[in-house]
Amino acid sequence: MIIQLSKHAKEKMDIEGIDEEQIKRAIKMGSVSRQTDGYLASYTYFKIAYKRKGDIYRIKTVFIEK
Repeated sequence: MIIQLSKHAKEKMDIEGIDEEQIKRAIKMGSVSRQTDGYLASYTYFKIAYKRKGDIYRIKTVFIEK
């Protein structure tokens, strides 16, 4: 699994206190739903919006569920 982070995702990770290992865990173990332009993985208290192309996961944003 190769993770590519958008600038926005990096900024949100810093703000929300989420690291790359948590992102990988969310994609592997979380509840994943299809979106118009990619996927949304929900895991514990946060969500990850991403696109997938083969083994490359382009992370668009990360946010805490409220």
